[in-house]
Amino acid sequence: MPARMRRRIGFTIIELLVVVLIIGILASIAIAKFGDSKRRAYLAAMQSDLRGLATVAESQFTSDNSYEGVVAPQGSDGVTLTFTGTPSGWTARARHVGVPGVECAMAAGTMLAADARSEPVCR
Repeated sequence: MPARMRRRIGFTIIELLVVVLIIGILASIAIAKFGDSKRRAYLAAMQSDLRGLATVAESQFTSDNSYEGVVAPQGSDGVTLTFTGTPSGWTARARHVGVPGVECAMAAGTMLAADARSEPVCR
């Protein structure tokens, strides 16, 4: 049987290299797209904890007519919450050990400042 008539079985090295190259390109796109997801999850945890702290503060104000004496609840894993209250307003801040240098803040009443709003803001 001549060489031209032989049936080919399997893949050539070029075909295999093309497949590996395509898989590598797809993997690099996926890693780039989802690489920041852990940081976004930490920011979402800080914002959620601040909203919970706001609920506690407003509940305290409803019963005592003051924000003084509010005890910040335990934050999520890795989140540290700080609360400063006065008779007419409060400021709360959250930090996460997984996102160094970033702080989320929230305030209400007379404590509203340029760096804190009634919704959590992360910087």
